[in-house]
Parts: sequence; structure tokens; C-alpha cells
Amino acid sequence: MIKKIVFTLFAALTSPAVLLAAEGGETGEGAFTFVKAGLALGAGLGIGIAAFGGALGQGKAAASALEGIARNPEASAKVMTPMIIALALIESLVIYALVIAFMLLGKI
Repeated sequence: MIKKIVFTLFAALTSPAVLLAAEGGETGEGAFTFVKAGLALGAGLGIGIAAFGGALGQGKAAASALEGIARNPEASAKVMTPMIIALALIESLVIYALVIAFMLLGKI
């Protein structure tokens, strides 16, 4: 099953290179179209992966903090501040990925 997925992904990502290779050589419009497609794909995949990783990190951080508060309710003030700081740092990484994606889209 994994081999089929990898092969399909590889075929989908490499077929535009073959199709656009005959359009205009290295400096023709085909090369620029392929570069633009690569930039768009990179921006989309980059923000998607960053958002997925950020969501996993925030979920784990919030679950751990809530578990700690449930075990010791008196420590909720001590747990809440570091949790909010950790969530902000995790979210900042996703925002950096968004900025990079916008920069890549600006090159198109």
C-alpha cells in the first residue's frame, strides 16, 4: 500500500517535468512554468506541513497541561503561563512558514 502511494506521488510530481520539457528548452516558457509550479507546490506543501505539525504540537502541549492541572488543581496558575508561552512559540513557527509561503508566492 505504501509503495503504491509513494509511486503515485512520484509519478504525479515528475510528470509535469516530462510534459514541459519539450515546450521551449531551458530558457523557454516551459522552464518558467515548471519553476512557477514548483514554487506554488513548495508554498502549499510547506504551509500544510507546518500547520499539521503545529496542530500536533499544540494539541500535545494543551493535553499535557490539562492533565497536569487535573492531577493538581492548585498548580493551575503555575502551569497555565508556561503553556500559553509554549503555544505562542509553536504558533510563531507556523506563522514563519506562512511568511515563507507568501514570499515564495511572490516569486511567481
